[in-house]
Amino acid sequence: MSPGTLIAIVVVAAIVLVALAVGLWRLSRRRRLQNRFGPEYERTVEEEGGQMAAERELRAREQRHADLDIKELPDDRRRAYAQEWSGVQERFVDRPEGSVTQADELVSRLMTERGYPTGGFDDKLRDLSVAHAGTLQHYRAAHSVKERSTGGQATTEELRGAMVHYRALFDELLNGHGGR
Repeated sequence: MSPGTLIAIVVVAAIVLVALAVGLWRLSRRRRLQNRFGPEYERTVEEEGGQMAAERELRAREQRHADLDIKELPDDRRRAYAQEWSGVQERFVDRPEGSVTQADELVSRLMTERGYPTGGFDDKLRDLSVAHAGTLQHYRAAHSVKERSTGGQATTEELRGAMVHYRALFDELLNGHGGR
């Protein structure tokens, strides 16, 4: 075998190995994002119009989240929030719409105290998605009912469901699950 042929074979083999390594790296990165973001991964793929754009967006969310100063709550603050939540739930019987609004406000205050920026709803979703992807569907459902209740278009059963959804995110934020 001539030296030129041998060099060509080695170059082709090296190119194939590099391509294989890059493909495996991209696949492992995709799987890591899918595992971390769960259903939010697929939602982002749909919203962004493809996997590459979605993965760029999700990595940007991770970077932004890494720059946040997310902190655990001291026990006394945790107890105070838990008591406040109990009060919101108790008032639900007499004022369901108001209680849902209060639950939304309480979740926002808790986010702020933990260190999450609380801009618009979409910004909140992006910031929460990194560490709380599993409860985002609850937050979306609760927020949707809250928005409809403002116009008097939500039933009492939907409002009750919104409280359950808010509670899922509230509990996760309150107990520090999903932080760094």
